[in-house]
Amino acid sequence: MWGQHLELYLKIKTKGIKMNKMLIVEDDDLTIDLMRRIFRNDFEILICDSIEEFYDKYSNKNVDIIIMDISLKGDKNGLDLIKEIKASLSYTGTPILCLTAHAQPKMRETAIESGADLFITKPVSNKVLKEAVIFLLKSEIVQK
Repeated sequence: MWGQHLELYLKIKTKGIKMNKMLIVEDDDLTIDLMRRIFRNDFEILICDSIEEFYDKYSNKNVDIIIMDISLKGDKNGLDLIKEIKASLSYTGTPILCLTAHAQPKMRETAIESGADLFITKPVSNKVLKEAVIFLLKSEIVQK
Protein backbone atom coordinates (compact mmCIF):
# COMPACT_ATOMS: atom_id res chain seq x y z
CA MET A 1 0.00 0.00 0.00
CA TRP A 2 2.72 2.51 0.91
CA GLY A 3 5.30 1.54 -1.68
CA GLN A 4 8.51 -0.29 -1.01
CA HIS A 5 10.71 2.78 -0.43
CA LEU A 6 8.52 4.61 2.04
CA GLU A 7 9.46 4.51 5.69
CA LEU A 8 6.71 5.41 8.14
CA TYR A 9 7.25 6.88 11.55
CA LEU A 10 3.89 7.16 13.25
CA LYS A 11 2.27 7.88 16.61
CA ILE A 12 -1.39 7.11 15.97
CA LYS A 13 -4.69 5.48 16.88
CA THR A 14 -7.53 4.97 14.41
CA LYS A 15 -10.46 7.43 14.19
CA GLY A 16 -12.75 8.91 11.50
CA ILE A 17 -12.11 11.91 9.23
CA LYS A 18 -14.07 15.00 10.32
CA MET A 19 -13.15 17.97 8.06
CA ASN A 20 -11.01 18.75 5.07
CA LYS A 21 -8.88 21.89 5.29
CA MET A 22 -5.18 21.51 4.46
CA LEU A 23 -2.28 23.86 5.17
CA ILE A 24 0.78 23.42 2.96
CA VAL A 25 3.97 25.08 4.24
CA GLU A 26 6.28 24.97 1.23
CA ASP A 27 8.45 27.49 -0.63
CA ASP A 28 8.94 25.64 -3.93
CA ASP A 29 6.41 26.81 -6.55
CA LEU A 30 6.56 23.56 -8.53
CA THR A 31 5.81 21.48 -5.44
CA ILE A 32 2.98 23.83 -4.46
CA ASP A 33 1.41 23.56 -7.92
CA LEU A 34 1.68 19.77 -7.82
CA MET A 35 0.06 19.52 -4.39
CA ARG A 36 -2.73 21.88 -5.44
CA ARG A 37 -3.50 19.60 -8.38
CA ILE A 38 -3.36 16.46 -6.24
CA PHE A 39 -5.63 17.76 -3.46
CA ARG A 40 -7.82 20.44 -5.10
CA ASN A 41 -10.92 18.23 -5.29
CA ASP A 42 -10.68 17.03 -1.71
CA PHE A 43 -9.46 19.97 0.37
CA GLU A 44 -9.65 23.67 0.89
CA ILE A 45 -5.94 24.42 0.47
CA LEU A 46 -4.07 27.15 2.35
CA ILE A 47 -0.48 27.86 1.30
CA CYS A 48 2.38 29.66 3.01
CA ASP A 49 6.09 29.68 2.20
CA SER A 50 7.72 30.84 5.44
CA ILE A 51 7.37 30.75 9.19
CA GLU A 52 6.73 34.50 9.15
CA GLU A 53 3.80 34.07 6.76
CA PHE A 54 2.47 31.23 8.90
CA TYR A 55 2.34 33.51 11.94
CA ASP A 56 0.92 36.43 9.94
CA LYS A 57 -1.91 34.44 8.36
CA TYR A 58 -2.41 30.95 9.77
CA SER A 59 -1.32 30.65 13.40
CA ASN A 60 -4.93 30.74 14.61
CA LYS A 61 -6.64 28.94 11.71
CA ASN A 62 -8.26 25.58 12.20
CA VAL A 63 -6.90 23.05 9.73
CA ASP A 64 -7.21 19.30 9.57
CA ILE A 65 -3.72 18.47 8.32
CA ILE A 66 -0.43 20.24 7.68
CA ILE A 67 2.10 19.28 5.02
CA MET A 68 5.45 20.79 6.01
CA ASP A 69 8.71 21.13 4.10
CA ILE A 70 11.92 21.42 6.11
CA SER A 71 13.65 24.04 3.96
CA LEU A 72 11.71 27.31 4.06
CA LYS A 73 12.34 30.99 3.45
CA GLY A 74 13.42 33.00 6.48
CA ASP A 75 15.52 32.50 9.57
CA LYS A 76 13.90 29.27 10.78
CA ASN A 77 13.19 25.95 9.10
CA GLY A 78 10.19 23.63 9.00
CA LEU A 79 11.44 21.62 11.97
CA ASP A 80 11.42 24.77 14.11
CA LEU A 81 7.86 25.47 13.01
CA ILE A 82 6.77 21.87 13.69
CA LYS A 83 8.03 22.19 17.28
CA GLU A 84 6.17 25.49 17.72
CA ILE A 85 2.95 24.14 16.19
CA LYS A 86 2.99 21.03 18.36
CA ALA A 87 3.42 23.24 21.44
CA SER A 88 0.41 25.37 20.44
CA LEU A 89 -3.06 24.66 21.79
CA SER A 90 -4.53 25.89 18.48
CA TYR A 91 -3.15 22.82 16.70
CA THR A 92 -3.64 20.12 19.33
CA GLY A 93 -4.15 16.84 17.51
CA THR A 94 -3.48 18.26 14.04
CA PRO A 95 -1.35 15.78 12.08
CA ILE A 96 1.81 17.06 10.42
CA LEU A 97 3.23 15.28 7.40
CA CYS A 98 6.85 16.27 6.83
CA LEU A 99 7.47 16.16 3.06
CA THR A 100 11.05 16.99 2.18
CA ALA A 101 13.99 16.30 -0.11
CA HIS A 102 16.19 15.74 2.96
CA ALA A 103 16.48 11.94 2.86
CA GLN A 104 19.17 11.34 5.47
CA PRO A 105 18.19 8.89 8.24
CA LYS A 106 19.21 11.42 10.91
CA MET A 107 16.79 13.97 9.36
CA ARG A 108 13.96 11.45 9.69
CA GLU A 109 14.72 11.01 13.37
CA THR A 110 15.01 14.76 13.91
CA ALA A 111 11.70 15.42 12.15
CA ILE A 112 9.87 12.87 14.29
CA GLU A 113 11.54 14.15 17.45
CA SER A 114 10.42 17.65 16.44
CA GLY A 115 6.81 16.46 16.31
CA ALA A 116 6.15 15.36 12.72
CA ASP A 117 3.66 12.50 12.66
CA LEU A 118 4.83 11.11 9.33
CA PHE A 119 8.02 11.66 7.30
CA ILE A 120 8.12 11.20 3.52
CA THR A 121 10.93 12.12 1.16
CA LYS A 122 10.56 13.74 -2.25
CA PRO A 123 10.08 12.63 -4.90
CA VAL A 124 6.93 10.77 -3.94
CA SER A 125 4.17 9.47 -6.16
CA ASN A 126 0.80 11.23 -6.10
CA LYS A 127 -0.85 8.00 -4.99
CA VAL A 128 1.47 7.50 -2.01
CA LEU A 129 1.09 11.14 -0.96
CA LYS A 130 -2.72 10.94 -1.10
CA GLU A 131 -2.74 7.66 0.80
CA ALA A 132 -0.47 9.13 3.47
CA VAL A 133 -2.76 12.14 3.94
CA ILE A 134 -5.85 9.94 4.15
CA PHE A 135 -4.10 7.67 6.63
CA LEU A 136 -3.17 10.59 8.89
CA LEU A 137 -6.68 12.04 8.71
CA LYS A 138 -8.12 8.70 9.77
CA SER A 139 -5.71 8.58 12.69
CA GLU A 140 -5.79 10.12 16.12
CA ILE A 141 -2.45 11.69 16.92
CA VAL A 142 -1.12 10.62 20.30
CA GLN A 143 0.07 13.63 22.27
CA LYS A 144 3.54 13.45 23.79
